Amino acid sequence: MSRGKFITIEGIEGVGKSTNIEAIKNELDANGISYVLTREPGGTLLAEKIRALLLKESDEAPVEMSELLLVFAARAQHLEKVIIPTLKNGDWVICDRFTDATYAYQGGGRGLNFSTIAELESMVQGELRPDLTIILDLDPDTGLARARDRGELDRFENEQKIFFDKVRSAYLNIAKKFPDRCVVINAANDIERVSTDILRELRNRFFN
Repeated sequence: MSRGKFITIEGIEGVGKSTNIEAIKNELDANGISYVLTREPGGTLLAEKIRALLLKESDEAPVEMSELLLVFAARAQHLEKVIIPTLKNGDWVICDRFTDATYAYQGGGRGLNFSTIAELESMVQGELRPDLTIILDLDPDTGLARARDRGELDRFENEQKIFFDKVRSAYLNIAKKFPDRCVVINAANDIERVSTDILRELRNRFFN
């Protein structure tokens, strides 16, 4: 049995990941492909508890290194319990954020050493990398305005714009470094155009 495809969706707050994941879901349904939708941090009972620790505002926020280690602790659980078994079964995994988010948020945003993140990536994931990473790109001002319109903000969404400028820059650098795996989609376009651009990429890579 061939391994399933592993697709990740990335971007700062407010880029429309959830909406476009629904478009991907519909495309896979139309092609008769079995898949699992999941997210990071999260995806298992334990990983979701870690997610809550990471996102919730509290009197004692995790320091940068604690935040990084919590992210990878959740990822290790997620990989072992959900992602790897699903792929081995021949099913696809569609994941709302993955390790590129760690490079972007903890590396770009927090300023942690990328080599430290790479060491943890190798330790936790081995050679596993996504087959396709869709990076939804959007100006942070627009993204944060959309996030505010959704309601109460979490600990990351409450960061200053300069934080998200760094996160966005890190994402774009990742796309330049890994052009065969990553595609950047302009999330400032209307939702129909964004979905069309994503589905075109999926069809060109996997269905033609």
